[in-house]
Amino acid sequence: MTIITVGISLAKSVFAVPGVDTSGKAVMVKPKVPRVQLLMLIAQLPPCLIGMEACSGAHHWARLFGQYGMLAGLRKRVILVVMRGIGQGREARGVECLLSFD
Repeated sequence: MTIITVGISLAKSVFAVPGVDTSGKAVMVKPKVPRVQLLMLIAQLPPCLIGMEACSGAHHWARLFGQYGMLAGLRKRVILVVMRGIGQGREARGVECLLSFD
């Protein structure tokens, strides 16, 4: 399992965290990660690209993730509105997909 991209849907207390491998296959799906466990989960992953919606909280998390060798990619909320509809997990997967277009 080689995770190359992780998408995180930011929230107040519970986060959705899916991860994909080089072929785009979902190899890690964590639909409910409590805030207190998010940093521990990221610390266990190999260095990879992490996608999040751009907001003040995302900048804070990006700095923390950078301490573990992660590269954070932030995307505007406007782009993600089209991909919403089913919930946080789908939104996190949408962020992940958007990062692959760069």
